[in-house]
Amino acid sequence: MIIFRLSLFYAAFAAALPAPGRIGENMSQPFSQAEVTPWNAGAVTEFAIHSSCNATQRRQINLGLNEAVSLAMHAKSHILRWGNNSDIYRKYFGNSPSMNAIGAFDIVVNGDKKDVLFRCDNPDGNCDLQGYAGHWRGKNATDETVICDLSYETRRSLSTMCALGYTVSGSETNTFWASDLLHRLYHVPAVGQDWIGHFADGYEEVVDLATTNATLSTHDSETLQYFALEAYAYDIAVPGTGCPGNQQKHHGSDLAEPDASANQTSSTSTASELSSTTSDAPAHCHTHAGGELHCT
Repeated sequence: MIIFRLSLFYAAFAAALPAPGRIGENMSQPFSQAEVTPWNAGAVTEFAIHSSCNATQRRQINLGLNEAVSLAMHAKSHILRWGNNSDIYRKYFGNSPSMNAIGAFDIVVNGDKKDVLFRCDNPDGNCDLQGYAGHWRGKNATDETVICDLSYETRRSLSTMCALGYTVSGSETNTFWASDLLHRLYHVPAVGQDWIGHFADGYEEVVDLATTNATLSTHDSETLQYFALEAYAYDIAVPGTGCPGNQQKHHGSDLAEPDASANQTSSTSTASELSSTTSDAPAHCHTHAGGELHCT
């Protein structure tokens, strides 16, 4: 009788258990996950170049953009390493906190690049104007920048930094592809974000701005270019020396004495880049110190 009752008990217990196949299903259910799209899906890590650019134009623009990223990367690294203890930083940014300048360089290096396009045709006709080496298209296409023929004739590689008569103070910021394209990138809203603008014009004004209104320096396009160039020259091109050129005193600031190359200027300027006065410049252009025509 006892054995019979035990048999009934075990039979009922076995019937209550789930089928073997269902055990596996129930156990796996808590661990199942739906596929999740990666947080950075669709990120664009390289600047786009329009189909209007031929092979040689594309190669030069690509090399220039790579050097622009390298220039910005080193500028950011210099600030991260030295901060306000850097004489070069204080020269261009005064006592301004470094976060704005770091961000201005980092967005060129690590920012998403989907809304930036470089093209080589002449959709607005500006490349036909004297002195146009390129321009941001503005309201016509805010994401687009046109590179004109003059750029290919005059721009140099960073490998020639501190050579061929170049000095930071005595040469134009657009001597190199890297700094010229850095400036052009800051015009594009995806990079400059309507925060980086023009508050100083030329080396003298840039250095003065650091002492008279340093809060503008960290988002002044010209200042960011000069700082990046001088930091690269001092740290990379000619370590510990650089090629600052003629260093003047500005509003009581103690800067270095002139070096041997103070009176040398860049050999890349051409007559077609010069304009005698700003009033003679085409629309959207102005004349920099030294006579260089800058067109946005």
